[in-house]
Amino acid sequence: MSEIKVNSIKGVGATNAAITVNNTDGTCTANITNNLSNRNLIINGAMQLAQRGTSSTSSGYQTVDRIIHTGTGWDAAMTQSQSDVASGTTPYTLGFRKAFKVQNGNQTRDPAASELGIRYSIEAQDVANSGWNYTSASSFITLSFWVKSSVAQNFYGYLLTLDGTMQRYAFETGSLTADTWTKVTKTIPGNSNITIDNDINEGFRIEWRVFQGTDFTASGTALNTWAAFASGTRAPDQATTWFSTNNATFEITGVQLEVGSVATDFEHRSFGDELLKCQRYYYKNTVNNNEHFNGMAMADVDGNSIELSSPFPTTMRNAPSALEQTGTASDYKIRRSSTQTCTSVPTFGSATTDQLQCRFTKSSHGYGDGSAVRCIGGGSGVYLAVSAEL
Repeated sequence: MSEIKVNSIKGVGATNAAITVNNTDGTCTANITNNLSNRNLIINGAMQLAQRGTSSTSSGYQTVDRIIHTGTGWDAAMTQSQSDVASGTTPYTLGFRKAFKVQNGNQTRDPAASELGIRYSIEAQDVANSGWNYTSASSFITLSFWVKSSVAQNFYGYLLTLDGTMQRYAFETGSLTADTWTKVTKTIPGNSNITIDNDINEGFRIEWRVFQGTDFTASGTALNTWAAFASGTRAPDQATTWFSTNNATFEITGVQLEVGSVATDFEHRSFGDELLKCQRYYYKNTVNNNEHFNGMAMADVDGNSIELSSPFPTTMRNAPSALEQTGTASDYKIRRSSTQTCTSVPTFGSATTDQLQCRFTKSSHGYGDGSAVRCIGGGSGVYLAVSAEL
């Protein structure tokens, strides 16, 4: 047996191929791979990062980074969480350990005006510069992901472009077997009606429609084709099974969006690489008791304030405009020759895409104007956080 390395195979869309030749009968076996890095346009597609927390009954960005769940018309709150992928399942053997999960509550209302979606948003410039000729029907992107539902059902989703006249591409998962992971792959052509700007705003969206009532669907909505977006024709009519089942669950992991007509193996990135990419959109600086917050701090002339200038680990998508913190003044302290507990929680001052300025307050702290001071935590898991999410 001998092996021949080939850089590319025309028409297959592969980057590398190893062809094994049987020296006895001359037969060939090709092992085609694509080992290019950064081909996945999705950040945190393996659901490893959850800077904000691991479970929440609120909508929006609350748990797994870069993933949100949205919706309306519920009797009982849905729970979103970062879940574990069970050992012995195919995703687990392929290196996936985490998933994004939504769990139903007890819904009793007419579901017509109800909806639940899982959303991933992409900066327009990342699609515009991806190499996809999105206005050409002969140029493709491929979406692949693993999905599991506790209820056997077909689910719908769509891709959405947001610049110019919004365009929607509806797809289906196919009928899922209850509590069984299924890999779904969709190859999507470009379309002459698509507009994607070269900027930092949201230009492209993936929506998994876990449930959508008839206010959002139409029986004649065509799948696997681009059309102008309209709220009432997002996808075909959907079964109510999941919505009407108490505590039904829906999970996804291994989300990959790549240029080309072939779904390659998932691009596993290190935890550190994914964290840095996520921090472009959300940065959380967490410390414990007496640990220092990042940055340089000094006393202000008013005798009550400490100004902390804190650099971000990466350039954020845009300048944050608000500060998140634990909400308890005693969680924050200042120290020079002695430690003093703050009299209010830190407040937002200003920010650029590269750094944050915030204010720690301690009435009559006694430090001279311009004195160097340390800003520290007063408990476990104390944090300062900022968002530049789409």
